[in-house]
Amino acid sequence: MLVSFSSTNHLHLHFSHSLSLPNLPRRPKSIESTHGFFQSRLLSPPSCANGTIRCSKFPPFDHNDALRSFAITLQECALKGSLINGKATHGRLIRSGIEPDTFLYDRLVNMYAKCGSVGCAHQVFDLMPSRDVVGWTAVVAGHVAENDSEGGVRLFVEMQREGILPNGFALAATLKACSVCLRLGFAQQLHGEAIKMQLLSDSYVGSSLVEVYVKCGEMEFAEKVFFGLPEHNSVSLNAMLNGYSQMGYEIKAIKLFHKLLEPETRPSEYIFPSVIKCCASLGVGRQGKAIHGLLVKYAIELDGVLGSSLIDMYSKCDSVEDAHKVFERIPEPDVVVYTAMISCFGRNGMPLEAFQLFSNMRRVGIIQNQYTLVIAACTASKFGDRRLCGSIHSYIVKSGGLLEKELGNAILNMYMKVDAVEEGCKVFNCMLDRDIVSWNMLLSGFHSGASCDQALRFFNQMITEMYIPNKYTYISILRSCTNFKASSYGTQVHAHIIKRGIEGDSHVGRALLDFYANCGHFPRACLVFNRMQEKDVFDWTLVITGYAKSDQGEKAIEYYRDMQREGVSPNGSTLSSCLSASADLAALSCGLQFHSWVIKSGIGDEFVSSSLIDMYVKCGSLMDAEAVFYSSSIRDEILWNTMICGYSHHGCAVQAIEAFKSMMDEGNKPDETTFIGVLSACSHAGLVNEGLSYFNALSHVYGMNPTIEHCACMIDILGKAGKLEEAETFIWKMALTHNPSVWQAILGACRMHGNVEIAERAAEKLFELEPNRDSTYVLLGNIYADLRRWNDASRVRKLLSSRGIKKEPGCSWIEVDGRFHVFLAQDGYI
Repeated sequence: MLVSFSSTNHLHLHFSHSLSLPNLPRRPKSIESTHGFFQSRLLSPPSCANGTIRCSKFPPFDHNDALRSFAITLQECALKGSLINGKATHGRLIRSGIEPDTFLYDRLVNMYAKCGSVGCAHQVFDLMPSRDVVGWTAVVAGHVAENDSEGGVRLFVEMQREGILPNGFALAATLKACSVCLRLGFAQQLHGEAIKMQLLSDSYVGSSLVEVYVKCGEMEFAEKVFFGLPEHNSVSLNAMLNGYSQMGYEIKAIKLFHKLLEPETRPSEYIFPSVIKCCASLGVGRQGKAIHGLLVKYAIELDGVLGSSLIDMYSKCDSVEDAHKVFERIPEPDVVVYTAMISCFGRNGMPLEAFQLFSNMRRVGIIQNQYTLVIAACTASKFGDRRLCGSIHSYIVKSGGLLEKELGNAILNMYMKVDAVEEGCKVFNCMLDRDIVSWNMLLSGFHSGASCDQALRFFNQMITEMYIPNKYTYISILRSCTNFKASSYGTQVHAHIIKRGIEGDSHVGRALLDFYANCGHFPRACLVFNRMQEKDVFDWTLVITGYAKSDQGEKAIEYYRDMQREGVSPNGSTLSSCLSASADLAALSCGLQFHSWVIKSGIGDEFVSSSLIDMYVKCGSLMDAEAVFYSSSIRDEILWNTMICGYSHHGCAVQAIEAFKSMMDEGNKPDETTFIGVLSACSHAGLVNEGLSYFNALSHVYGMNPTIEHCACMIDILGKAGKLEEAETFIWKMALTHNPSVWQAILGACRMHGNVEIAERAAEKLFELEPNRDSTYVLLGNIYADLRRWNDASRVRKLLSSRGIKKEPGCSWIEVDGRFHVFLAQDGYI
């Protein structure tokens, strides 16, 4: 401190603004020691007994005026949050030698607490000769502001032990601490104290009670307190609105807002963001526009918070144009507003506009925050352009944003969504701070293709590094196991899930069900299904489809009936699978019932129509199949293929070829399945030349490579026409010698024409490729039997028995009272 005199005899004191609080000792034992503490730091002229400072050239000043001046200055520092000026004022107070009273001590404690220096506030607080409720409240509030809510609660308890009765401000500050640390029990005790002290009418106490009950999820208590308040301020109303929003009671929040809105009173702008958020959650754009109209009516200026809330609301209500109008009317949009508008464009499928705004934001000099970069990364993934994702990544790295965990997760997710797995793995390896979200995003990139096995390796690494998987981790790894057909690994994952006790979760159960169903483990799939607490139509459809695809149609229909008993309505996939099961069973009566369900439910997409046609074809009702086909409003390639294959199945070659020509005339392009149907029709009708013509057109005209099925059809055409040598030559020409199905077709044609020489060569090849296939032995034995070569037929049957191969018995089934009964060839009457 420098002391100087001017010509007018005024004392000028110059203080350094870097003055810090002295190392104050603990609270002295007596007032005298406190006075000595201050006197030891006195650098200005000594004070008189009455507290005034005397100087030969200066007039005396009043002690109370000095205290009042210091109190006013400290209060200003507290309001502005200026810790430096507050410390400087404290230093002047010490040097003045003035003994502070309790009021000035309270102002000192309050200043340090409000300026975020709780430690200094405690040092001053410990020096107070007598501590009142104001000082205690200031320290409690300081702890809450510094995120030490437990410390605030402990101080309140200590205050009560010293016999200090709390006032409304003390209760409000402690209730704020309870709301942060979720101390519901202690908050209820404070509620009792407020009732005893008749402080519930205090707006601060009432608002704090509402807030703590809302934060603890006790909306019933919050409502009782709120509606019992004599008047509602913006704090209590905002707390209730936020509580309703967090608990999913958005409609209640909107009703409360309109109920308490007084027509002649201008509402506080602080309550609008909460109710706008509720409108956004519900997607009620009309209500949101009405609240926007109130903002215009009351001439409330759109700041960053209100503007971003409105933009978010219009974005979630699919009103991008209105959101952009709000954005343009904000006088000085900040980074929050820009980010909300960029997010709006990205969410509504306008990534180009999002990046244009992102570039404009940089041009006007607004520095993006972490959330802006996260939105940019999420928007880039919607383009599906790896180069763009790489550019965004480069910009983020240059801006130094990769240090943040959330941003690193966003970049990782961006790469995984565009199938840039290698780049995503590099980002993951460079992340310094990972969490379970990071691992989940990494695993999400290995759900398909040849990279599914990498997911298993990363999952093992995650477990080794002691990360605890959550349900999303298990769902992701189960999807990889499903696509990779890793049944053994998936079973181990199931064991992990059981140990964690989350098998009952509906999403995890669905992933397990899908895994077991696709891997063919239907007993386990049914076990998981039966243990699921909540089953929706998707779960039922998975089981029904699994049984239908595994040739267990009777169980598929049985599960469908159980689904009906549970009151779950089927969807198109459910009905399509049931129709396929009916087709495999040739159960026309069941198929007719499912057709009636299709009509009643109004589900008539192309997949259901195709399943209906297929069901009628396989049940022998070709006329009904034609009726469904011609009544369909849209006849795409799927319906045409089903109808062509249906004609072929019934040997109606002419109708199949005519349907093929009609399909071409309507502008539908044939695919591989179309030619399988046409070639099969030629095979049934013995149309060799037409079959060769269609087979050649497959590659020469339509640019498709013949598949094994096409070649098998062509061999069947040649074989049924008796051209067995040509068929055998065709097999060698097309390099199909290692495919069992073509040799099976040759063997069947040899029986038809009695060609034992080629039959033996075909059987020898089949014995080499599929030695355990019973149909080869049976078919060769039947060829020998047809030619009365009984010794050779007996030799083949002995070979079948010596190799331990059992002929699959034939079976038939009958439907009685809605249940299917299966009979094998060796079954007899009881």
